[in-house]
Amino acid sequence: MRSIWNGAISFGLVSIPIKLVNATENHSVSFRQIHTSDGGRIRYRKVCELEEKEVPAAEIGKAYEDADGSMIPITDEDLAALPIPTAKTIEIVAFVPASSIDPLQMDAAYYLSANGVPAAKPYTLLREALKRSEKVALAKYALRGRERLGMLRVVDDVIAMHGLLWPDEIRRPEGVAPETEVTVREAELDLADALMDTLGEVELESLHDDYREAVESMIAAKAEGGEVIAGQTPEEGAGGQVIDLMAALESSVKAARRAREGEGEEDGEVAEVTRLGERRRAPAPKQGAAAHKSTAKQAGKPAEKAVKSTARGAGKAGAKAGAKKTARKTAAGTGESAGEAAPAAGARKTAARKTAAKETAAKKTSARSGARTAAEKPAKSAPRKRTSA
Repeated sequence: MRSIWNGAISFGLVSIPIKLVNATENHSVSFRQIHTSDGGRIRYRKVCELEEKEVPAAEIGKAYEDADGSMIPITDEDLAALPIPTAKTIEIVAFVPASSIDPLQMDAAYYLSANGVPAAKPYTLLREALKRSEKVALAKYALRGRERLGMLRVVDDVIAMHGLLWPDEIRRPEGVAPETEVTVREAELDLADALMDTLGEVELESLHDDYREAVESMIAAKAEGGEVIAGQTPEEGAGGQVIDLMAALESSVKAARRAREGEGEEDGEVAEVTRLGERRRAPAPKQGAAAHKSTAKQAGKPAEKAVKSTARGAGKAGAKAGAKKTARKTAAGTGESAGEAAPAAGARKTAARKTAAKETAAKKTSARSGARTAAEKPAKSAPRKRTSA
């Protein structure tokens, strides 16, 4: 960046060579004046009133106009000869808290760059001293033909200087405040606080100049010969309408919450809010048709169970019948006809009856022989009595 002033910072007996660099730039779109009939450029020419001719820049000097209209010429040599200690020096006069500086005094901002290698050490010393003290430095300096007041503070690893207006250059706000006595209610203050909390904070980097972008888009469209789309303009006198303050605050809070939470609710819709302290209420008893439906539903449950039980029994019977059908189909699938299968089944049944009868007779015979054996055993095992002589 190009420096606009070279000098030094006077910090007691310490001198720090520095360069002054603009810290801000203007991005506003500038226009030229033209002759509307033919588009010719309109320029300002410096003309001498006495000779009525244009004067070149080399022949133009400075002068002070006295009260009677007479001009007192002032040369650059006259200004340079003035005993101003801040002509080439930023002289620090005090260190004060940043909160003691009225923002109304803030003017242009500059970066102070160390001028040369020898300036690095004292520059760093001043920067670190400002950081540790958490204060700002008040200084006086001369720039563009006048002495000014400045404030030095640290921005990242750089010392920045803000030009300050002199205290007598700040106008008193007389006649600006409302003259009518107004009372603000607590409810209105609460809504205002809620709106402030909802809006919250913002990243300054996310803010940009919408008007400048619109102007640049319009210029680009006209340069390409396209049609310029007109935007919405505020209604005449819209800013002076008298509104219901409470209603406006409530609407603002709701709109801010929707925008912040991204709920996407339509205009006019209000989200239902349940307070944490409220207890859940028991549901109200059903009435009318709803109660009749509920009673009928409860009454129908036993009948429904009976129907289900009957259906289960019918299902079992159907399953048995299905099993018999399957057996018949299996028998039929072996190649036997219906006529051949019936005698064979009868013969098998007869043989089974005979076998069962034989087994029953054998069991009875075995049971009788067992009974006899049990009756005979006690008689054989009884001891004989001996007779004495």
